[in-house]
Amino acid sequence: MCGSVNDLARATLSRRGLLAGTGTAAAALAASSGPAEAAGAVPSRAPRRADGHRTQLVLLGTSGGPAYWPGTTRAGIASAVVVGDRFYLVDCGSGVLRQARSAQLGNASHDTDGPLDALRGIFLTHLHSDHVVDLNNVLTEGLYNGLHLVDRQVPIWGPGNRGAIPPLFGPPPAPPVVTPDNPTPGTREMVDLMVRTFATDYNDRAFDNRKPVPSQLFAGHDVPIPAERLADPNGDPCPRMSPVTFYEDDLVRVSATLVQHAPVFPALAFRFDTEDGSVVFSGDTGPTDNLVELAQDADVLVHEVIDREWVETLLPEPRTPAQDGLFQHLLHAHTEVTAVGAVAEAAGARTLVLSHLVPGNWPEHKWRRARAGFSGELVVGRDLDRIGVGRASRRRR
Repeated sequence: MCGSVNDLARATLSRRGLLAGTGTAAAALAASSGPAEAAGAVPSRAPRRADGHRTQLVLLGTSGGPAYWPGTTRAGIASAVVVGDRFYLVDCGSGVLRQARSAQLGNASHDTDGPLDALRGIFLTHLHSDHVVDLNNVLTEGLYNGLHLVDRQVPIWGPGNRGAIPPLFGPPPAPPVVTPDNPTPGTREMVDLMVRTFATDYNDRAFDNRKPVPSQLFAGHDVPIPAERLADPNGDPCPRMSPVTFYEDDLVRVSATLVQHAPVFPALAFRFDTEDGSVVFSGDTGPTDNLVELAQDADVLVHEVIDREWVETLLPEPRTPAQDGLFQHLLHAHTEVTAVGAVAEAAGARTLVLSHLVPGNWPEHKWRRARAGFSGELVVGRDLDRIGVGRASRRRR
């Protein structure tokens, strides 16, 4: 979810209107929910299992946006692609390291030697705070959670430098530019800056505890999107392109494409191909042909989703021009629950998994409307769910 939602809402709504909208949302939620789903609580059930599958999708956190939604225990957006005894992180939302241990990834039962001993890569769809806020925890506290045991440098892949600040939303005056000498660092620069910020800790751990230093553990990389697709960050928010393959090891091949999450640019979707099948992550996006091409015939499509009904309660009619601009902004940068099924169907995906749910405390039955227009299996994601890819092996049951 766009990180500016709360501030923009406060700027465009009167206090009375905002309170009325919030009250309407709460009343509608209470009226439409059963006792177990009141206030957006997730119904109790054990996480889905995927026994026998060598390749698995693990949902570590399914909440969308920087808001810590009341009435839910969903962690921030993060997922893992597990292949055998290794895993690859996709986004690093709030709580990702604890969730990786809860999911029993790597050597999770050991106090300090897991779960990151099995980590082989980190992939960031874009650099909004809700997708990267706990990356630093993985890199610093990871020294005492297995990262020090990885036998190779862990790559951290994500979007590069935007190259220009985004256009001003709403009327002037414009706010001051943060770090005007480099206002939009990309993934490689961000990781380097994190290391500089926490150099005191890294040096203490190295000199006192003899832990490896960052250059021995990880490195940031910008996904090599063709330069001509990145030339106008404030123009076409999602230029048409075909996927590019940028990472491959003995277990996975990873491809990326641009998606529509303006004004964030570049924003990426990822596809992981293994011997067992494919998993695609939409990242934050409105519907786009780029994603449909990337996700062609995918076994699993993990897609973000927003509910228009919630946006309407946040910005009720009648809306001023500024409020309507925010309303359209929220919907165009994301995919509505009633539209996501058609995206998955166009891609020919076999399973559609909903994650990055906005709002994160909405009752589950509202998300099941994503089934409209989709002929495959729908999974409304919950934290720690596992979804198998390909056929299960009886030997692994």
